[in-house]
Amino acid sequence: MPPRRERGRSMKNLLRRDADSVIEAGIRAVLPDAAVVRALREFRPGRGRTLLVAVGKAGWRMAAAARNALSSIDGGIVITKYGHIERPLPGIECCEAGHPVPDENGFAATARALKLVRDLTKEDSVLFLLSGGGSALFEAPLIPERELQRITRQLLSCGADIVEINTVRKRLSGVKGGRFAHACAPARVYSIVLSDILGDPLEMIASGPCSPDSSTCAQALAIAEKYGLELSQQAQKLLHLETPKALGNVQASITGSVRELCAAAANRCRALGYEPILLTDRLCCEARAAGSMLAGMLQTHAEERRSLAFIAGGETVVRLTGQGLGGRNQELALAAAAGIAGLDGAAVFSVGSDGTDGPTDAAGGYVDGDTAAALAAKGIDPDRALAQNDAYHALDAVGGLIRTGPTGTNVNDVAVALLRR
Repeated sequence: MPPRRERGRSMKNLLRRDADSVIEAGIRAVLPDAAVVRALREFRPGRGRTLLVAVGKAGWRMAAAARNALSSIDGGIVITKYGHIERPLPGIECCEAGHPVPDENGFAATARALKLVRDLTKEDSVLFLLSGGGSALFEAPLIPERELQRITRQLLSCGADIVEINTVRKRLSGVKGGRFAHACAPARVYSIVLSDILGDPLEMIASGPCSPDSSTCAQALAIAEKYGLELSQQAQKLLHLETPKALGNVQASITGSVRELCAAAANRCRALGYEPILLTDRLCCEARAAGSMLAGMLQTHAEERRSLAFIAGGETVVRLTGQGLGGRNQELALAAAAGIAGLDGAAVFSVGSDGTDGPTDAAGGYVDGDTAAALAAKGIDPDRALAQNDAYHALDAVGGLIRTGPTGTNVNDVAVALLRR
């Protein structure tokens, strides 16, 4: 039998390889290429022009799939995050812009998209490809641009969930909450949507540019009061104006969601010898709480003789209390480190399907039973790092960052707790 130290190192390496394998399989299963092609089978363009508008982190990949599948596109535009355009697409303008806070490149690209669909007829068609991240990337502010950026930062840092955030953002925008569909009328809009919101509510995915909005002014005002948002009189006035409640020129199809991501992760865990247990595909809580919960699951089952994989999909939130660097998946992983300290054969990892987590170059974070000791050896207090929202630097110091690069998809996050026996 090999010495204990060698067995420990072997288990540590095995767990990390398993994690990498699960991440790769999960993301590969939710790439939008085949899903877009399937959805296009229901697309019936009119006798006039067909224009393509693709928005979101998966915008370029969705547009590339549609461009290859369709015989004729008469023009179009892609608006995606920096670093997400792989190559030019013939006849389609490809633009990169800021996320999660909108910037001037996004404002300018959105203005060009609105110009593209201006003066269409009922014989024309707009193929609208939408994915997560579109709320920031696709924006025509109804208030000064700098104020919109300031309000966005408030919403992202206060602990509001994505539905609350989008309920407010819709009312400050000239394209959200169904207003882009209005701009396309009388042309028909066929919308293919990659979902990044729990339950797949069309009206909330990227703030629903081509979806009627069921949220109300009263809800928006309550959210602003709940989080103490600092709003100008102009912004407050917009919160009192209702968004479109019906659209007659749109057909929509959802092509992918976090459920598929969780299912693919479970299948890969099973192939690796784990018994997968899906805890939820609607995880919605603070990232630190989710990390502690997953660590607790591993502690509860520590005496099991079988290998287990606990899977949770969804989107956690982070309440900013410090000035550090990180993202919700990194915070989740770091929060789990203390709970599995010294636990043999245990690991927790969490990753964003789009390949980015917060304003960092990491997709998420990974910890195992040795992480807490490794952090202590480097003089890093994980509780202090979490208080400073500085999970990135803490995990980076112990090799706990997960880096995939931009993936071309975006269907929420998946967190997995592994127990290898």
